Amino acid sequence: MARGDADLRITLIAPNDHLVLRPRLYEPDPDLAKVELSRILEPIGVEHLRASVSTIDIDRRVVVADGAEIGYDRLVLAAGSKLVQPQGLPGAERLFDIDTLDGARRLTGHLRDREDYAAVVVGAGFVGLEAATALAARGRVLLVDRSEVVADQLGPGPREEIEAALDELGVERRLGTTVTEVGDGYALLSDGTEVEADAVVWSVGIMASELTRQISDELDHLGRVPVDQRLRALPEVFVAGDAAAAAFDAEHTVMQACQHATPLGKVAGYNAAADLLDVPLRDFTPGPYVTCLDLGGAGAIFTRGWDRRVMASGADGAAVKKRINQHIHPPVDDASKILAAAGRVYIELPFFPRDEKKAAPAV
Repeated sequence: MARGDADLRITLIAPNDHLVLRPRLYEPDPDLAKVELSRILEPIGVEHLRASVSTIDIDRRVVVADGAEIGYDRLVLAAGSKLVQPQGLPGAERLFDIDTLDGARRLTGHLRDREDYAAVVVGAGFVGLEAATALAARGRVLLVDRSEVVADQLGPGPREEIEAALDELGVERRLGTTVTEVGDGYALLSDGTEVEADAVVWSVGIMASELTRQISDELDHLGRVPVDQRLRALPEVFVAGDAAAAAFDAEHTVMQACQHATPLGKVAGYNAAADLLDVPLRDFTPGPYVTCLDLGGAGAIFTRGWDRRVMASGADGAAVKKRINQHIHPPVDDASKILAAAGRVYIELPFFPRDEKKAAPAV
């Protein structure tokens, strides 16, 4: 679909001047994860309104952003997700996170120039594992989780390699427990143990933006809006990214991860415009599911399928992770490259033999 001479005005409403690539915020320099939005939007003629949306009035087809009403013909809700904050935890104000750029900067600044610090990471899921293994480069790390196993949600497929990596890096685990109090230089665990902690990093769960509640009363357990195969939630509303409960296949919904968020955004944006231009809409057809988990000095693990069969680990996995982290940076300044990337929903996966000719979502 080409915009051509169509009278189509596109506005992005977002409060910040930068796109933040959240999957990279575990890295030592979080500012490498930001991309200036003007370098993406201006070359293709998209307006950027720097504001925060508080209200979506689906009956009047209006959003309220910083007090101003803005009408729409078609709306794409791509407001993402945010970390679930602990409720009633004494000392919660002392917690760190890597959910936002400001949060990652705060943690990096707190530990800058320190050696052999003691860090406690709460949550042994995807984000917690990447945070713990990155922090282990310069300090002692304790990984805490209510589950009896690490990476519970990733299943048994990659667990042996993950455990081996944690052993290699000296990351201690306390499973079947959690943090019940955070103090000055310490954390109290639910088993009554007090442990040294120069920083306690919270990485337990994410939920979709609360704006989803203004679109649907039938949200999933992650607060996401149900959408059809064309990512439509309502006649004039499409939903993408971490806010969309889109079907991956008959048994799975998409993950709140860049490999699904990126093609969701591309298809939702295309369909919102196509709907107005009276051209055929596209179905969302995701490619094979993969995971790539950075394990710091122990490399990375790259898996395929919902059973997460390990395809590459160690240094080989790290090479794949590096390639993915480079791919998630959008092109800038050049309109032709920006538009070409927007239309490219699939890329070749690096671990497949060429004769398999497999494809996966653009990341």
